[in-house]
Amino acid sequence: MTDLKVFRLGSDGHDVELRGSTVPREKELQRRVELSLEEMLGVRFLASEYPTGPWHHGRIDTLGLDENNVPVVIEYKKGSDHGVVTQAVSYLSWLKSSRHEFQALVRERLGAEAAESIDWRNPRVVCIAADFFRHDRTAIYLMGQRIDLVRYRIFDDGLLSLLLVESAPGIVASGAPRAAVESAGGDPEEAPSPVEVVLADPPAPLRALYEELCGALTRSGDVEVEAKLHYVAFRRMRNLACVLFRPASQTIVVYLRVDPESVTLEEGFTRDVRGIGHLGTGDLEVRIRSAADVERAAPLIQRAFDAA
Repeated sequence: MTDLKVFRLGSDGHDVELRGSTVPREKELQRRVELSLEEMLGVRFLASEYPTGPWHHGRIDTLGLDENNVPVVIEYKKGSDHGVVTQAVSYLSWLKSSRHEFQALVRERLGAEAAESIDWRNPRVVCIAADFFRHDRTAIYLMGQRIDLVRYRIFDDGLLSLLLVESAPGIVASGAPRAAVESAGGDPEEAPSPVEVVLADPPAPLRALYEELCGALTRSGDVEVEAKLHYVAFRRMRNLACVLFRPASQTIVVYLRVDPESVTLEEGFTRDVRGIGHLGTGDLEVRIRSAADVERAAPLIQRAFDAA
């Protein structure tokens, strides 16, 4: 279901549907999203109306780097427009031919560590519009690019809704250099091992356990599963979990989008990792060693799903 319904409880105890509308000006939508870009989409802001030069002849509405260190191009349309997808995808040609320029921008805005950690294998396009045509929603799967189609609505009292209606995974390019991801002062156990570089398949000893965990992480609704350089990201609009494998200890480590202060921590099972360098995103670490641990983690996984 991609038609989001919003209701307000009336004074008589009955729910009244709020009728959504579109913004009067495209810039208003862009401004609101850019001001809360990380909270809304899990993307760190880099630039607005970024010029692509005389050859590509355009301006990218919003340029960013997401929480998985992937370059992001965002385009907005206040209504429905066939051109929003092709326009956004066309900017990928600039992005792929201007890596040094993009890296310099990241270094300037986010620092050297972020600039050295960029994952170029599968840049991301986000199109935000009032709606998308059926042909666009079908065509994005044939373009070979990672494309998210997000529908917006505005409501009274300043409410803004964003709904992910389609998400094409794209094709991960091979041969990209490994990211420099170790954080200074981080847990030594977090140093990536060779098996973590490509996570299309979990290590054999953990495969059955990972299948149990994967089912739990995707049970509540549509969740994209994407193998990154050193972890597997489970995401909706933002990451809800990042999964790493520890074959030597027969453990799967999960970082969840859950506030550790809201959880009663259990030694050996859950840990507050705020301020501790680790791969992926998420402030609550959960260590999974058995199917019983997956079941114990289920309420925490549901909370992470709701927060993403």
